[in-house]
Amino acid sequence: MDQTDRTTSRKKPPAVTALDKLSQGAPEQQFLRLMSHEMRTPLNGVIGMLGLLSRTRLDGAQRAYTEAAQKSAEHLLGLVNDLLDYARLEAGALEFDLAPVDLEGLTRSVAELLSTRAHEHGLEIMWSVAADAPDIIADEGRLRQILFNLAGNAVKFTDQGGVHISITRCGGTELKPKICFLIDDTGPGVPEDARTRIFEEFGHADQSDAARHDGAGLGLAVVRRLADAMKGKVTVENRPDGQGARFRFEAQFNRAATPERRRPLHGIKVQVTSPDPMLSESIGNQITASGGKVVKQADVILIDHSLADESGRVPLPANQRAIILLKPSERDLISSYKRDGYHGYLIKPLRRESLAERIIVASERADVTPLSIRHLEDDRLAVGTFKGVRVLLVEDNPVGQLLAKTLLRREGCTVQTAADGHEALEAARSHLFDIIFMDMRMPRMDGVTAALQLRARGDTTPIVALTANAYTEDRAACLEAGMNDHLTKPLEIDALRMALSRWTNGYNHAKLVATT
Repeated sequence: MDQTDRTTSRKKPPAVTALDKLSQGAPEQQFLRLMSHEMRTPLNGVIGMLGLLSRTRLDGAQRAYTEAAQKSAEHLLGLVNDLLDYARLEAGALEFDLAPVDLEGLTRSVAELLSTRAHEHGLEIMWSVAADAPDIIADEGRLRQILFNLAGNAVKFTDQGGVHISITRCGGTELKPKICFLIDDTGPGVPEDARTRIFEEFGHADQSDAARHDGAGLGLAVVRRLADAMKGKVTVENRPDGQGARFRFEAQFNRAATPERRRPLHGIKVQVTSPDPMLSESIGNQITASGGKVVKQADVILIDHSLADESGRVPLPANQRAIILLKPSERDLISSYKRDGYHGYLIKPLRRESLAERIIVASERADVTPLSIRHLEDDRLAVGTFKGVRVLLVEDNPVGQLLAKTLLRREGCTVQTAADGHEALEAARSHLFDIIFMDMRMPRMDGVTAALQLRARGDTTPIVALTANAYTEDRAACLEAGMNDHLTKPLEIDALRMALSRWTNGYNHAKLVATT
């Protein structure tokens, strides 16, 4: 029986909700889960409302005050996250939720989550997974936490250049491969005498770092504890190819029984042109993992927009089929590049499947199907395409409800609100919705119970959890109850847009299976 069958066939006692099951843990864990919700909920309101305020007409002083307040709130959120993570590890009883992990999906999601922060700092962030690194059995939430902490730390301490998240195979056996997770950056590096200290509680490479970057020094301590619990090891060294640091987490895992990744670029040669050696290397790794080959001269060429001349665009190369590489903020240039004769665009950080499909189309391969071409529009550019989408927003907190409703309406959605699960059930009975955003912890009836009852009566409307509960088991409870996805507060507009694009476009609907 596969994972989906196990999940859907598991019977749940009707008198016990999924939230009840979460509350059966140790008192320390219950307290930390409650604190996660209670502390993140008001922070969601503060950060979200400051974000809305910053999009209104402000004079110079008002904008400076707003930005300073937003940075302070984001710093406080970072401290809350680190302290709760560390306290949870201190409380013990760390459990691992083992299931097949898609390494490409994991790495891509971390890079995309950090891309806005990286691009705001003028940095590139990129990822790649080696072709010989198989999918594994592990706790995806814990791995994501390790990668997010390491890569987020790299973005924080890097002033120019970029951050590369890569996964390779570094030993082990066929059934128990050893996997290396590498985070390279072009920052100042870590002095040799500080390479142990930074993984200790409240440790910094330099005491000035705590003041300069507003850090408590707990993020890397959490990484070390998680690595130890996985019987792995985390280290830092100089980056082999230039200035910067390389953080390395390695551990041995059971191999997942998943199909090998597709290699659709077999026999295709590609040229890559970028002023950033790290970006070129990352793209080369993705092309190689797809079966292609990077050469100095080819009919298909990938060109980084950062090479633009005084016209603001990169001139079209003669006698080559060119694909331009853009950041999401450069989306307005797509139509201009198409008029110039470019064969397409790719959004950074690149997605391997999109990269392969664009290259295949540009190479004029005869075996390209219309189905492949339908994938080519990047959902990260899905801005203003949700006019008329009918949304049921289930949220009991007035500030959170106002924030989410405002963001959804700005995207063109028609929004109806409900304050608890009972109201949500009644609204869904009398109206048709394209998507439901459901808070998890509410009075009278929680979101998980409401989702269970909606699914029991045959309602297939996509449901996305929108909650301040940030732990892996909370996400698993939502998915087990029949929800399709999970967004964590504070709500970010890019994540909201991607959820709208994913779940209101029938072609892209794909249930995320609970991994328990």
